[in-house]
Amino acid sequence: MERASPAAGKLNAGGRGAGDGHGPAGGSQPRATAAAAAAGGGGGGGGGGGAEPGELIGRALDFKSEGAQCYKDKKFREAIGKYHRALLELKALLLLLSQEPGGQRPASAGLSEEQRQAVEAIEVDCYNSLAACLLQAELVNYERVKEYCLKVLQKEGENFKALYRSGVAFYHLGDYNKALYYLKEARSRQPTDTNVIRYIQLTEMKLSRCSQREKEAL
Repeated sequence: MERASPAAGKLNAGGRGAGDGHGPAGGSQPRATAAAAAAGGGGGGGGGGGAEPGELIGRALDFKSEGAQCYKDKKFREAIGKYHRALLELKALLLLLSQEPGGQRPASAGLSEEQRQAVEAIEVDCYNSLAACLLQAELVNYERVKEYCLKVLQKEGENFKALYRSGVAFYHLGDYNKALYYLKEARSRQPTDTNVIRYIQLTEMKLSRCSQREKEAL
């Protein structure tokens, strides 16, 4: 873990560039509507025992929504707990499906296409939101931020928030080459974003200093 610099804190905390000014992750309205439809109205209660896929997806949506409200209320620790609960519901869903007859099929094969897309959307939003919450901490765990953002990028390689936050995380972890790669990828999606531009400048300055020190050492 590393304490965020003052500049980093300002850029991370609520900048439009990270998407945090629009809530922690909050997928697009069509995607959110599709996820709700896939849940089939299932919700409430806890635990996955005997639950149907729609119920588990519904509970995951409920916890994700509660997490978003906690984030808006600046209750970041509570928000983190809610997003983890949402992900646990999805793990319970995959466990349920893996126990059904079907041989070596992937667990998600037991879901309808709408349900599969809903599960992926919830996962992406939760991991993006977890990264957003962590970036609000006084002492930021950039290793964990990186981990969550890379999970998002495995599913949505062009996700702007995850690209930007990955760059921020790699910057503070001292891996400036990877930071520059992700930040430039983010800039290619939103070329005028001031937060991304600022972090690219900071990263290029770090790389220039490292290069200068290497030349002086020769």
